[in-house]
Amino acid sequence: MVEANHPESTDGLHPGTTGNQHRTSYRWVVCALLFFATTINYIDRQVLGLLAPLLQKEIGWNEIEYGYIATAFTGAYAFGLLIMGRFMDKIGTRIGLTFSVAVWSVAAMGHALARTVLGFGIARFSLGLAESGNFPAAIKATAEWFPKKERALATGLFNSGANIGAVIVPIVVPWIVLTWGWQEAFIFTGLLGFIWLVFWLWFYEIPERHKKISQAELAFIRSDPIETVSEKVPWFSLLKYRATWAFVVGKFLTDPIWWFYLYWLPKFLNERYNLDLAHLGPPLIVIYTMSSIGSISGGWLSGAFINRGWSINKGRKTVMLICALLIVPIVFASVVPEWWAVLLIGVATAAHQGWSANLFTTVSDMFPRRAVGSVVGLGGMAGSVGGMLIATAAGFILQFTGSYVSLFIMAGAAYVIALFIIHLLVPRIERIELDIK
Repeated sequence: MVEANHPESTDGLHPGTTGNQHRTSYRWVVCALLFFATTINYIDRQVLGLLAPLLQKEIGWNEIEYGYIATAFTGAYAFGLLIMGRFMDKIGTRIGLTFSVAVWSVAAMGHALARTVLGFGIARFSLGLAESGNFPAAIKATAEWFPKKERALATGLFNSGANIGAVIVPIVVPWIVLTWGWQEAFIFTGLLGFIWLVFWLWFYEIPERHKKISQAELAFIRSDPIETVSEKVPWFSLLKYRATWAFVVGKFLTDPIWWFYLYWLPKFLNERYNLDLAHLGPPLIVIYTMSSIGSISGGWLSGAFINRGWSINKGRKTVMLICALLIVPIVFASVVPEWWAVLLIGVATAAHQGWSANLFTTVSDMFPRRAVGSVVGLGGMAGSVGGMLIATAAGFILQFTGSYVSLFIMAGAAYVIALFIIHLLVPRIERIELDIK
């Protein structure tokens, strides 16, 4: 089924409903599906970061080689986002996300076969390419199922799956590794995607085709101004809009910080505070639990401001400014005692997720639904290119200096700089009328 060609009902009613005016809440079931997909997405990508200290001894890689392994994932993720956003816009979220999850689950299990740096590089490249479909599909599904007033909250909720996945990994993976071995950790976590696919194919469809929502809920979902339908949005045509570049710059400057946490946080705790696999769990659980709270709170807060009468521009940017300022103290993380470092990193990761929920939502605030996947793909590609740069740079910095100070300084400054540039490019967040010929 190709969603892009499905006509919307002109009277705002679901063609399969029977006239029931009671508003259902099925859109939150969709949000839950996206939440679990994102959770599994991050479980599969997080396993290597947690096992890095163990695998570094067993496989024998150095910091530079580990940086290259991380770069293989982010490079593939960048390329994937370049095409996946467009792919989701053309083929639709139901089939598109099904394909993405199936392929990345196979790639995740494929890590168990790796025995060399090259082998892990190939496995990470395959995983990154397939996992790139998750966020374009999720943002597109959110734009299809939620009105603007609820999108930031919905985005924050499904995006919090990234943090839940990061919490689950240090709880479950050490037990699997100590019981069976590191190969089984990749196999068992990779199987989760296939379990999720059963529920996705069973429960998901676009609102106009779904039999579980009422006329009232469909009317609420479509309560924003009606968009002019177009056959397609040429990819390069999006580059002429300052709003596209604002999102691209925001992702390029701040996504690499999250990639840094993902790959180097367990190694930082291991090297700085001598925490082995059996003791990494509690600090990582605290950090990523805080991140999950930040993701939901950031999305909720901007929605609350907007419901109080604030403009979308003021609501989104105020929350992004709060998040940017909360991240600044992380510059001290490498020079303080263990649990102070955990607190600083936890606040920073929570603020990152609040920032990310609002940055993602600005795309659906400014662009029509038919272009959302493509714009998210462009921004995600830029963020992954930044992730490639920081992965390689971190490998060289740590190999030759052994110090995390400069990396945490970059993390503390990135968001303030990004928000300043975003505001210069888009002084006011508002709907864009695409001039597509």
